[in-house]
Amino acid sequence: MGPSSDIPSPADPGSALPPPAAEIAKGYAFGGPVLDLGALIWDDAAHPGAAIRIPLAMLNRHGLVAGATGTGKTKTLQLIAEQLSANGVPVFLADVKGDVSGISAPGTDDDRVRGRAAEVGQEWAPAAFPAEFYALGGLGPGIPLRATVTDFGPVLLAKVLGLNRTQEQSLGLIFHYADARGLELIDLKDLRAVVAFLTSDEGRPELTDIGGLSAQTAGVILRSLTAFEQQGAGPFFGEPEFDTQELLRTAPDGRGLVSVLELPAVQDKPQLFSTFLMWLLADLFHGLPEVGDVAKPKLVFFFDEAHLLFAGASKAFLESVTQTVRLIRSKGVGIFFVTQTPKDVPSDVLGQLGNRVQHALRAFTPDDAKALKATVKTFPASPYDLEELLTNLGTGEAVVTVLSERGAPTPVAATRLRAPCSLMGPVDAAAMDAAVRASGLYERYAQAVDRESAYEKLARPAAQEAPAPARAPAEKAEKPEKAEPSIVEQVVGSGIFKSLARSAGTQIGREITRSLFGTTRRRRR
Repeated sequence: MGPSSDIPSPADPGSALPPPAAEIAKGYAFGGPVLDLGALIWDDAAHPGAAIRIPLAMLNRHGLVAGATGTGKTKTLQLIAEQLSANGVPVFLADVKGDVSGISAPGTDDDRVRGRAAEVGQEWAPAAFPAEFYALGGLGPGIPLRATVTDFGPVLLAKVLGLNRTQEQSLGLIFHYADARGLELIDLKDLRAVVAFLTSDEGRPELTDIGGLSAQTAGVILRSLTAFEQQGAGPFFGEPEFDTQELLRTAPDGRGLVSVLELPAVQDKPQLFSTFLMWLLADLFHGLPEVGDVAKPKLVFFFDEAHLLFAGASKAFLESVTQTVRLIRSKGVGIFFVTQTPKDVPSDVLGQLGNRVQHALRAFTPDDAKALKATVKTFPASPYDLEELLTNLGTGEAVVTVLSERGAPTPVAATRLRAPCSLMGPVDAAAMDAAVRASGLYERYAQAVDRESAYEKLARPAAQEAPAPARAPAEKAEKPEKAEPSIVEQVVGSGIFKSLARSAGTQIGREITRSLFGTTRRRRR
């Protein structure tokens, strides 16, 4: 699969088509490097001479892949990812269902593949693509992806904890205090320790000048953190923290590396993985230089289950997402949101998605019908009856419109999509495990590290305090022996906390500069 189509392009690609279809075909006759999606459908037939393509240079103008479950969205991602890799562009894919791992293995030649290739004029040949496999916190197969609580930041953490606006603001105060005092929040126990202190008699005055922290709000945050950990989320936060620059690598043969985040083990925690994907994007945004318009993207990022990111999000959060999507284009990164209907994506974000691949929609209920009408309104005018077309598309077919090489929308085109050249299904567990362990990143990230951070620094003095003098037997009989102090009691009673409370104006460490999402901007390598 090279940078341009393997179908010879006639001088007039629409010469054998009726006028409306011919005009559509001409809209996709690009001169530069392209990705091939498939062939134009007109009068219920695919026309191999009318290839539907996306200019490679327009992939950083973002996109949307939408459609009902089972309509072929995953195969579309695989098809686009393969061609990006072949063109030397790194790709990030979130594998929610566990069936994208097949991109690392050659596809299987069978009657269905040969039939589809013949319909769209594709010269199909099995091919594997270079891939790295990751897993959130090491849960499931893959190189562990972790973030420190400090770098994840208060805005994203509030989203994943389900906090309201007031609680989110209070969490921001807690992070501000920890940043200013040089207390690194590596994992969740560090954050719990600082919250406990700031609601104690010793720590409460620390936040007086900037609003304070109510015991009720602190209780909500602590309970949310406890529930979050009980759901198994603790391993996602810690060190070594993943350096998102790893996603920009290419293979030794020059092809772009396909980074596949395996999510089946955490698919019951959708709020967590959708927010973690946003952290990856935010971290990339603040680590990359401005490059403007480039001949090909530096990375294309597929954001699966995108509706989960926006559901219940605060206005401030949505503004941050919108700004990140708008500005990251100039850093050479393209984002494709993947969801069921365009209405899952806020209009301010949807308006920035220049490339659209819309698979079939269903209209079984009044809400479905309403969503269908709303989707039709998001497309340019076309000769198709889009309401009828979108409900009658087959698996592996889609309605497409992209940005041309001059940045204008192409005509709406019903398209029969090509077949991926890699395996359309998961690789077996043994092959994936072998690939993970053979990676050069495995040794760097596999083993979790629990170095000294806020919790250890604050709890250590309490553990080192001299033991209380032994009491007389009579006294022991009169007063029951006090239970072992809890972690929070140790932290609140520690000498360093009392020292901090007496030194409100002293800055132990340099305050961290935070980004749109409250994530930190420091590089780790």
